[in-house]
Amino acid sequence: MIGVDWGTSSFRAYRMRDGQVVDKLSAVSGLMTIEARKFAETLRKAVLPWLNAGERQVLLSGMVGSRQGWVEAPYLPCPASVETLGASAVRAPFDGAEVLIVPGVSSEDAAGVPEVMRGEETQILGALSQIGVGGTVCLPGSHAKWAVVRDGRILRFATYMTGEAFAAFSAHTILGRMMKADAPADPAALRQGLRRSADPGGLLRHLFGVRTLGLFDRLNENAAASYLSGLLLGHEVRAALADAQDAGPVLLIGDPTLCGLYLDAIRFCGGDAHIAAGEPAALGLLAIARSVRWSEGSAS
Repeated sequence: MIGVDWGTSSFRAYRMRDGQVVDKLSAVSGLMTIEARKFAETLRKAVLPWLNAGERQVLLSGMVGSRQGWVEAPYLPCPASVETLGASAVRAPFDGAEVLIVPGVSSEDAAGVPEVMRGEETQILGALSQIGVGGTVCLPGSHAKWAVVRDGRILRFATYMTGEAFAAFSAHTILGRMMKADAPADPAALRQGLRRSADPGGLLRHLFGVRTLGLFDRLNENAAASYLSGLLLGHEVRAALADAQDAGPVLLIGDPTLCGLYLDAIRFCGGDAHIAAGEPAALGLLAIARSVRWSEGSAS
């Protein structure tokens, strides 16, 4: 079986046999690079050696199933599980192998405002053995996801645009004039921002402090970006931990450097966290594939 985590800017493929990853590859073939909707051609070129070796089942997850992707796989409402995702996989046209796409997942907050994810659900379900009976999962990124998981099901989740907000504030507001964009990370300034996020006043008030602390020479331009990062991250982490309602320790999935940053921030803010081991995306694809309704004759 071939599993592919296919996002907006990334393409990671895994060849799996007997429950194990036997080969893997990555390519610069994210959705933003696909011209004239040549999804089938792009996939074939990337995994052709595996197809030639006899693989006939391909399961895709991520933004490839979005409205801008290959074939839209409608969002599946929470609670979502390996079984419900597998049963709802959508077929994509492809000669020589059976290709199916895992649907995204949707949720709603207490006010009825929707949340969506694509790709993260597969990683979460691939880490179930590390979550146990239940817990909180965080996938850091431009749009960080925080999910509550219980008994093998994603019950609900929330999205925090912390990474994108940092990029916007540092590059397109007056705050950017107070900082050096290429300054090295300043751990002390990051902790200062994390500490400030606990004070009364809210994020919009705290943000202006990036400017005023600089004006009064209490935050230099080499430390300002780290302070802003800590401020935004602190507000995210404190809100997410409160929303999780003691759902257990946080499991972090994603880029090791970014997960390390979140690990320190969560602990600073009073939470408990650890970083996921292994390849959650591959394990999730493998688990979901077992619940997919494959056509007869496509078995690898």
